[in-house]
Amino acid sequence: MSRVPDKRPEKKPTQPSKDNAWVEGIKTISLSAVLAFGIRTFVAEARYIPSGSMLPTLQLYDRLIIDKISYRFFQDPQRGEIVVFAPTDKLKEQNFKDAFIKRIIGLPGDKVEVKNGRVYINDQEIEEKYIVEAPQYDFGPETVPPDEYLVLGDNRNNSYDSHHWGFVPRDKIIGRAVVRFWPLNRMGKLKPNPSYPERLNQSTEL
Repeated sequence: MSRVPDKRPEKKPTQPSKDNAWVEGIKTISLSAVLAFGIRTFVAEARYIPSGSMLPTLQLYDRLIIDKISYRFFQDPQRGEIVVFAPTDKLKEQNFKDAFIKRIIGLPGDKVEVKNGRVYINDQEIEEKYIVEAPQYDFGPETVPPDEYLVLGDNRNNSYDSHHWGFVPRDKIIGRAVVRFWPLNRMGKLKPNPSYPERLNQSTEL
């Protein structure tokens, strides 16, 4: 018995409409934006140096990667780390809106004093090979409050920092600077934290 050929027209494969292509494109862009925002908000972000307050360590217009996750989950801010922080309440009163970048010098409970061109933590002088010149001002002695930090710029005499306006609350710290990615001839990890005497890590109990 011969088979009667099926004369029904073959179905052509459906092609996505131009409208569907636009929708998929918008979804892709939206997802990318959400991921980028999430990374920038919670993990890391790029920052540039707008002033000379951290000379000679950081040059004007250096581009840095800021680690925003370590302080959230893994560790407390450490002495010697370079941190980015939002303006404190006192800085907001002076109409500062942009983030600052400085080096942590005093931890919660530390007694900090600047005199005779030197910095003392808990009555012990610290060696600071990273500063551009010795500080030409006196400060303290002041005890750093709980959950706050004293920060200074490496360009000590040209830095608007804690010796002017006080301490930085922990919740104002955005993250720590870890990598310089521009300019290319100085690209790489920032130098390890300065080595301070062990006794400095034993801050005064409040």
